Amino acid sequence: MANATLGTTYQTFQGLGLREDLENLIYDISPTDTPFISMAGRTPVSQTLHEWQTESLATASTANAQIQGVNYTEFAAAVPTVRVGNYTQIFTKLVLVSATMEAVSKAGRATEMAHQTLKHTREIKRDVEATVLNNIAGSAGNATTAATMATMGAWIKTNTSISSTSSGDPIYTTGVPAAARTDGTARAITEAFFKHVLQDCATSGASPTVGMFGVVNKGNASKFAGIATKTQVFDTSKAVPMPIIGASDIYVSDFGKLSFVFNRFQRDRDAWVLDPEYLSMGYLRPFQTVPLSKTGDSTKAAIVTECTLIVKNEAACGLMADCDTTVQ
Repeated sequence: MANATLGTTYQTFQGLGLREDLENLIYDISPTDTPFISMAGRTPVSQTLHEWQTESLATASTANAQIQGVNYTEFAAAVPTVRVGNYTQIFTKLVLVSATMEAVSKAGRATEMAHQTLKHTREIKRDVEATVLNNIAGSAGNATTAATMATMGAWIKTNTSISSTSSGDPIYTTGVPAAARTDGTARAITEAFFKHVLQDCATSGASPTVGMFGVVNKGNASKFAGIATKTQVFDTSKAVPMPIIGASDIYVSDFGKLSFVFNRFQRDRDAWVLDPEYLSMGYLRPFQTVPLSKTGDSTKAAIVTECTLIVKNEAACGLMADCDTTVQ
């Protein structure tokens, strides 16, 4: 039986002048976590080409034995340091907001300019994260072509596991990675490949502490068998929820512990073995908002940063390249 109302009942369906019920919040689930640039150091730079030096010790010898009273006649030749560098890259986002948009009453933000500036700053941060973990060669640029920094894929060449169809390691020209690695045919990510990279790192003298994976291969890496039984002891006498363990956060290798980190913005085909001590972001111009000249009934600004990736010694890190990006 339908509910009956008096015919003269004044309802919201006929009413005018009702105020909107709009929350004073803006919900955005877009991720802003940037694990790589957050863990890397921060270095001020003063030129568009930032340079540094690397060197290594001679191979350990088992024949270093001298007789008593030896007369020193053979001196080791000094080995010069290796000079490497990277170019800065300019990242920008432009904001244009009409004067009317600033004047009207808005929900979720006090001023549109401030809201858009913050939003675009976060977007640039994501752009930088995705760029430094890509496979891009460094270029000085010119009057018509933008300069690009050499990214991780163009730096790491000593401690790698790559597909047999890859053309090989990146090439440095006058100390700058000017030819990036060529991607090979994808192969399934395996613990054996990962251990191979760790062994290469140990041989090179590196002590990586972070394994960084993309969306799919973080899950695949969590399936590495290792040698430990996948169990965890809980006190069943307490009335607490029992968790299901479906991820690996720490990998204990023969050469040290590594934290397994998930990165949304890296290429999933690359799995990184990193030592943050030897990684830094160099800023020629830190993040800044630059007001632009007013040419109409609006406010204009540019959010700008100019930075580069500093890999202090590429042999401190490793790469498991050409990983298949399907769930295993």
